[in-house]
Amino acid sequence: MQTIVFDFGGVLVDWNPRYFYRSVFSSESEMEWFLAHVCNTSWNLRHDRGIRFEDNWQELAQKYPQYETQIKQYYTGWPRMLRGEIPGACALIDELKAHGYKLYGLTNWSAQTFPIALKRFEIFHKLDGIVVSGQEKYVKPEPEIYQILLQRYHLQAKDCVFIDDNQDNLAAAKKLGFDTIHFENMVQLKTALASRQIL
Repeated sequence: MQTIVFDFGGVLVDWNPRYFYRSVFSSESEMEWFLAHVCNTSWNLRHDRGIRFEDNWQELAQKYPQYETQIKQYYTGWPRMLRGEIPGACALIDELKAHGYKLYGLTNWSAQTFPIALKRFEIFHKLDGIVVSGQEKYVKPEPEIYQILLQRYHLQAKDCVFIDDNQDNLAAAKKLGFDTIHFENMVQLKTALASRQIL
């Protein structure tokens, strides 16, 4: 029986900072510039690595003082960046559990904000275990975080299917021996699982 490991953002739940910042910026182009150059992916990854927001915003605000308010809003507005479950995700989890598969989560997520999502979404409580980067101080695609998952839950990579929407994360998992599926949408995922005689 294979074990299935899910990424969260973009696979099980829909998170996007644009959901909040569209209410902050009057210009779509300015919002996109801000998210590409100010509160960008690499800056947010520091939260996923375990740095607290209050220790991470001042340096950015010094570099972009005109955006100090919007930078601070990244944390206060964070709950509005989290829209909902990916359609069909909960039903898939229920189906896999009904067939007896062990299901785990491996996510790049801030330790500060993950409790908000955990409280909001029942789907996370259906899993057999979760590894959150912000709690471990390692992020995907670093091999250490995959090893934490394997060791904590006594898993073998060769027995695990890892599902993520990020190709770098998948490549790192594949090097460690995971079978991997690049998530595009729920229909494509179910087809990929069926091709492995899962479901």
